[in-house]
Parts: sequence; C-alpha cells; structure tokens
Amino acid sequence: MNTVDAKRVLETALICSHQPIQIRDLRVLFSDALGADTIRTLLEELQLDWAQSGVELVQVASGWRFQSRPDMREFLDRLNPEKPPKYSRAVMETLAIIAYRQPVTRGDMEDVRGVTINSLVLKQLEDRGWVEVIGHRETVGRPALYATTRQFLDDLGLASLDQLPVYDSAQAQANAFARLGEDDPSMQMAIALGSPEGVALDAPIFELSSPRDTAPNGDETHDH
Repeated sequence: MNTVDAKRVLETALICSHQPIQIRDLRVLFSDALGADTIRTLLEELQLDWAQSGVELVQVASGWRFQSRPDMREFLDRLNPEKPPKYSRAVMETLAIIAYRQPVTRGDMEDVRGVTINSLVLKQLEDRGWVEVIGHRETVGRPALYATTRQFLDDLGLASLDQLPVYDSAQAQANAFARLGEDDPSMQMAIALGSPEGVALDAPIFELSSPRDTAPNGDETHDH
C-alpha cells in the first residue's frame, strides 16, 4: 500500500471513530504491515493536510482524534444553544489541586484550599470521569489518593499532564480551573466529521479569573 492510500485509511478510521485511537490500534488497519514510527509519520502528514481546515488532527492522552478548532466554537455552539450545567468554583479548584499535585488525599486538598471539602465535590469529579482513587497513603486511616484520569486529559485536549499551563502559585492554578467552571467543558464539543453522534473537544483557553468568589453549593458552610 502506498503512502497516499495509507493516509486515506487512517483518515477514514479516525473520522469515523467516536473515540481517540492509539497508534498500536491503528496498526491493525494494516495487519501490522506498517510500524508505529511509519504510522506516526503519516499522522503528522495528515495534520499538515488539514492545517487550513476548521478541523484539526490532534494527539490526546487516549490516542489520536479529529476535533474542531477553537475558532469554530462560536459557530458550532449555535447547534447546541441550550445552557450547559455549571460546576462550582469549589469543584474546579479541587480539580486544580488534584491535577497539579497528584496523587493527593482529601486532607492534602483541604490544607491547600484552607476549607473542608464536601464529599459531593469529589463525587462530582469522579462521576464526570475526571478523577479516580489510585491507591491509599500508608498512614493512619489509609486515606484515599486521588489522581486525574485519561478522560480528564482528553476533555482538555491534552496528551499528558506536562502540557498543563504553568502558574507560579496554587491560587493562580485554582483561578484558572475555576474559570473553566463557568461552562461545562463538555459543551465545548463540536460535531466530529462523518459521525453525527461523535464529538470532540475544542482546546480550552486557560486564563486567570477574578479574585476568589464564594463557591455555590460546593463546600461546607465554613468555606464562605
């Protein structure tokens, strides 16, 4: 199979997939006749082929996928005009602590935030698939250790935690994530080409928000 045909196969598979695909799985398309390095090179060529399109090919934690470019969001949102559910500042600040300091216990999070964290905050993050318990700290009570998931990285359009924006303080990190909480990132999704049910996220814009606000429906009463 020549390069042009191989790229067409990869392109078709990725466009029609509802989920990101790892290179090892893409090799199955060619009965392992193409090596991982060759497929990666073809994917990078595909990225260039789509460079002038409203859709881009990106690598995230779970593999490769097509997604809409951020500047298309304004138009794609018109297809989904309903208001998304919002996450409280408490939820997003807790997520920031886990993302930047993982693995962490609930006690670690409370030390950073300076308030008691409501169990519902962690449950929201677990239900969303952004955090999970990966073990227990060998200390009194063996508290659970929390870390982010691949789903978290996929939803932010990142391939690894190393791509998280760098901030010079825990408060700046928390502010950036709290800003994301103004809208559910899942509502930044754009309809993937070739599949009316497939979705892919735009890369979010990280920016510092205003000084700390009161977190609605997130923490115990002494967080206000």
